[in-house]
Amino acid sequence: MKLKLLAILFAFATAAHGAAIVPDAQETKAAHLTAEVLSRYHYKPAPLDEALSSKIFDQYLKALDSDKLFFIQSDIDQMADARTKLGSDMLNDDLTRPFNIFNLYIKRAVERFGYARSLLKGSFKFDSNESYQFSRAKQDWPKTEAEVQDLWRKRVKNDWLRLRLAGKDDKSIVDVLGKRYDNSIKRIGRFNNEDAFNTYMNAYTMAIEPHTNYMAPRTAANFDISMRLSLVGIGAVLVEVDEYTTIRELVAGGPAALSGQLNVGDRIVGVAQGENGAMTDVMGARLDDSVALIRGALDTVVRLEVLPADAGPDGKHKVVTMVRKPISLQDQSAKSSIQTINDGKTTRTIGVITLPSFYEDFAAKQKGTPGYKSTSRDVALLLKELKDKKVDGVLMDLRNNGGGSLSESVELTGLFTGKGPVVQVRQASGEIRVESSPQSQPAWDGPLAVLINRNSASASEIFAAAIQDYGRGLILGEPSFGKGTVQTMFNLDRITKSVKPQLGEVKLTIAQFFRINGGTTQLRGVTPDVTFPSVLETGEYGESSYDNALPWTQIPAASFTPKGSLQDEVPILVAQHKVRVKGEKDFQYLQEDIAEFNAKRKQNELSLNETVRRKEKDAQEAKLASRKPATKASDAAAAAKNNNSEKDDGLQAGERDLRVELAAEKARKNDRDVLLIEAAHILGDEVDLRKPGVNLAARAKQAQLLNAQ
Repeated sequence: MKLKLLAILFAFATAAHGAAIVPDAQETKAAHLTAEVLSRYHYKPAPLDEALSSKIFDQYLKALDSDKLFFIQSDIDQMADARTKLGSDMLNDDLTRPFNIFNLYIKRAVERFGYARSLLKGSFKFDSNESYQFSRAKQDWPKTEAEVQDLWRKRVKNDWLRLRLAGKDDKSIVDVLGKRYDNSIKRIGRFNNEDAFNTYMNAYTMAIEPHTNYMAPRTAANFDISMRLSLVGIGAVLVEVDEYTTIRELVAGGPAALSGQLNVGDRIVGVAQGENGAMTDVMGARLDDSVALIRGALDTVVRLEVLPADAGPDGKHKVVTMVRKPISLQDQSAKSSIQTINDGKTTRTIGVITLPSFYEDFAAKQKGTPGYKSTSRDVALLLKELKDKKVDGVLMDLRNNGGGSLSESVELTGLFTGKGPVVQVRQASGEIRVESSPQSQPAWDGPLAVLINRNSASASEIFAAAIQDYGRGLILGEPSFGKGTVQTMFNLDRITKSVKPQLGEVKLTIAQFFRINGGTTQLRGVTPDVTFPSVLETGEYGESSYDNALPWTQIPAASFTPKGSLQDEVPILVAQHKVRVKGEKDFQYLQEDIAEFNAKRKQNELSLNETVRRKEKDAQEAKLASRKPATKASDAAAAAKNNNSEKDDGLQAGERDLRVELAAEKARKNDRDVLLIEAAHILGDEVDLRKPGVNLAARAKQAQLLNAQ
């Protein structure tokens, strides 16, 4: 019976393509052209020989099955002939081997989730001392079918136990997990040749160097949107929930919001082009396919067939007609806020500018479009507003800013340093070019700090490093990512002179950037002047975690004049920071949580014994409750609500009620940002040290005495 069930599930999953996935002619051509581009123009060119083929093979398996839960050792042995032939095959316009591997992956994935589904017919006992290993990246491949099935049995058992601990009965657990595994099989059934090709091509590009990528036409279009922070559409953020394309958010001022006919939670089941176009059924469709149908040319009509949020599956549909308009992604733009810091004697106002990325509308800039969207333009306006509000200092929050436009990082630096060199760029030929800010005068010359974390990379590191080298401001937080390379986009369609996007683009590394002091952020990142606790260890995340990253090196310093020196102030600020956080409960809680998380990660095991897990759960909830003491009845209700939101409900993304999930997300955004507040305090301390007549030596001695207590 079990084998029959697996056969049915596999047949269901493969029905979407009818047969094995195979490459098309455009993909074969794109692969060949990508190989030519990378061998000619990459900063670190690598021949497509057997050595690189072997690296591609390993990278491909890692992309498909990073935790080694689908393939078994005999599968790997069966694929072994591809290990040294992938490169020569690509040059010979043959992608058979990587597509065969992808098809085997589909087969194995369906089998594994099908087996997981079959286990729900039985029951589990949770009184043994079994454990579940939640990360298997460093483990060997399972040797036998029995071994991989045991891994999946433990995975299902852990899924079941989590829901049980969250208070669900066995029937509800079977319903939740049955839907979860069925949905996984359905998603696998929607894989197509583009998925196989993209996965393989990025295994190839990343085998050369971590930041080189292949982008299919749709992916390249999305990347372009992220850089210019605008698109043409209806202004609705969409997610997939139970096979429905569901509205998660309406963008203010967009056609969807202005129509008054759409709400969060509404489900789009059909899309039609123009006033009279045929309705295309998108029920069960891939989210990216639905999005592609809804987006379109400016001022064109799109019609949506909608199942309202409050209607059942058989509820009445409605058709909403809208005209596509430009949508500005304001949530991803620079934003400002003010932190008021009071140390009991003095109140300071710190202007905070949060910058999610370094964006720039390249096309509009090239056309000379007035007021085109860019990071430096937006920040310049925010700085003017903060100056008008007479803030005492400015804190640039670059946490989780992965970079973007190099030219914008240069322009942004100039807003704080004025005219002068910002970064040195070395080409593969060895030629070094100094990128300088043309800004004659800084837009802000007052106290400055930059807050970074391990996810601050590339353009963020260029900015932070320049601010540090100039002595212009404090760097606070965690050591940054360590990406010291420059990428550019290479459009493959330009080679073939194709008008319509068909072949995609290659983002390839063409240069390495260096600080103006001659060092590089490559591997080492930017080291903060005041370091905050980090949940991400440098050896496990960041540039240094890649085994094929470019090495750290150094070149001569550029000619520049420092704007100041914080050398005497930093030890005082560090000492004052340490004294303050000793008495800051939330900061201490953060340090405790980080230590606990790292300990659990290193342990890499979860007990499957219910008694043990309940004790752990009760201890965790008691700890959280103790951090939120209730002094009044209203406070008690709020504390209980907050505590419930932090409990493990055993569900995954997309399984919760959308409104509940959005409310929890909003609550998290409103949580006290401990690190941001402490960064503002440090900058406030620095403002205080700048006051006329301050004796730095005396302040340093005082801070050291306090820190020693």
